[in-house]
Amino acid sequence: MLDRRRFLLTSAAGAGLAATGGAVFAQEAGSADAGLTAVIDRIAQEQLLSSPELLTMLGMDKGPGAAMKARLDDRSQAKMDADKAKFLASMTALNAVDREALSPRFKVYHDTVKFFGDTAVEGYGFPYGGGFFPSPYTVSQLGGAYQSVPDFLDNQHSIETAEDAEAYLSRLSALATAFDQETARMEAEFGVGAVPPDFVIQRATGQMGTILNADPATLTLVTSVARRAAEKNLPGAWGERALAIVNGDVLPALARQRDSMAAQLPTASHDAGCWRLPNGEAYYDYGLKFYTTSSLNGQEIHDMGLEQVAELSARADVLLRAQGLTQGSVGERIASIASHVPGQLYPNTDAAKEELLADLNAQMATVMARMPEYFGRLPTSACDIRRVPKEIEAGAPGGYYQSPSLDGSRPGAYYINLRDTAEWPRFTLPTLTYHEAVPGHHFQIALQQEKADTPLLLKVLGFSAYSEGWGLYSEQLADEIGMYENDPWGRIGCIQSLMFRAARLVVDSGLHHKRWSREQGIRYMVETLGDQESSIATEVERYAVWPGQASSYKVGHTTWVRLREEAKATLGDRFDIKGFHDTGLDAGGVPLTVLERVIGDWVASRRV
Repeated sequence: MLDRRRFLLTSAAGAGLAATGGAVFAQEAGSADAGLTAVIDRIAQEQLLSSPELLTMLGMDKGPGAAMKARLDDRSQAKMDADKAKFLASMTALNAVDREALSPRFKVYHDTVKFFGDTAVEGYGFPYGGGFFPSPYTVSQLGGAYQSVPDFLDNQHSIETAEDAEAYLSRLSALATAFDQETARMEAEFGVGAVPPDFVIQRATGQMGTILNADPATLTLVTSVARRAAEKNLPGAWGERALAIVNGDVLPALARQRDSMAAQLPTASHDAGCWRLPNGEAYYDYGLKFYTTSSLNGQEIHDMGLEQVAELSARADVLLRAQGLTQGSVGERIASIASHVPGQLYPNTDAAKEELLADLNAQMATVMARMPEYFGRLPTSACDIRRVPKEIEAGAPGGYYQSPSLDGSRPGAYYINLRDTAEWPRFTLPTLTYHEAVPGHHFQIALQQEKADTPLLLKVLGFSAYSEGWGLYSEQLADEIGMYENDPWGRIGCIQSLMFRAARLVVDSGLHHKRWSREQGIRYMVETLGDQESSIATEVERYAVWPGQASSYKVGHTTWVRLREEAKATLGDRFDIKGFHDTGLDAGGVPLTVLERVIGDWVASRRV
């Protein structure tokens, strides 16, 4: 999956990224193209500078943006209301653009931004959640500054000079305000009936407690600036100053947030689905539209999931029988691989976790060597493989991708959650690399960002169904090009991964449409997949706070595969796999309906 900060910059600031590229297009294109560029530039002027964290993430906190490096985002309701007003005005301006007068490339831009804008405006109609990212809870086990800022400061805030270290400390001081701003919004959500389920409260407050109960001197917030300043030989008591800020301001603010959330626990519901919230069924429809960029409803999602789980289970059964595993359900047999096949489990030690990371890097290098056969464009950005920070690994997803900076100063990275190596038998790991790194998210995101002739908005805006669908398609492609030729257990892991995403369709719609309980969702996935219950529990809890997102993977994957097979059938010998991949990725992050038109135009051009 993609890092939520990247995901995909779907905030007011993310929507506003247009900037200098637009001026170039305005000079080259006709009046309609120039009008669309003007709308994008207007959003950029009004909202780009309001997100210091976004500027850092993109590597734009230098030169004119250097002052922003000492700030965190304003998370107040007043700031969100102001951004909303500006965004609504910009969408009015977008709707005034004559789409039919646009050039083909700008029609793609228009349709992409319009879908995003129209869906975001729909989200404004709900009195909880805030922003454009469909989650009804400002703070959860997966959302909130406590969860994102420590990792952001450690991995994205660069420290080369004493000024950079001072900026780090300024941001650290601002973290207390960020906590209090989110706490105020969280309490407003409580007031309108959007209290998280009890298990979400327990998981989130538990993670906060891990931070609050730790020795403050060992927290990443403190050690990061001290370590990196020392590496650059920057004189100063950076660690001591950071510790004073953390003890004096940050931890008290986090404790206030933890206590405010914990106070809701005695009366919180155990129901997992957003159907229990005010207008909650409509909220799920909104989440599905936003994440899947389709018109599928909850029942259709559920039926699709059941059908695909059955088909994939039958394929897994054949592979398991070929390896001599014939007794028990498919899920039970998959679960037995880790314990019955020698060498599948890494010891749950730091040394073994380093070995695991080294093995993943080797896998990435191996598949990367094959990519020139299937892609005309390859990313120039590198991709690192890292552990999920220990402070948040208890509630964090199993893996996620973080994009490189636009200026190339920071590589892309995919994070794997190593809280317990038993959750990652060897046969499950290759497909994770293909999904998160090569040729998955890293190819899609890096190539999108590296397009020189694209407005910045279209370099960073994206949609889950497109991105996660590509990630799953990449898993399938790896199998098709022979990456599992001598690895039958890895091929079973590949099928299990697809089953896992198909089961997500069932459970996501089960929780939010069919009103399943958390336990019902966990039981279904454990029985279907054979995964450890500890891993599945965090998955199901994730679906509870991100309604619709889990469905985007298989909806997107199904579309990518369908478009390829339709292109093959239409073009025959004229079909070119490099051309298909390059065309699909060259579109950037777009809704699936736009992707269909882009691929359709490519097919038509090849028929001539």
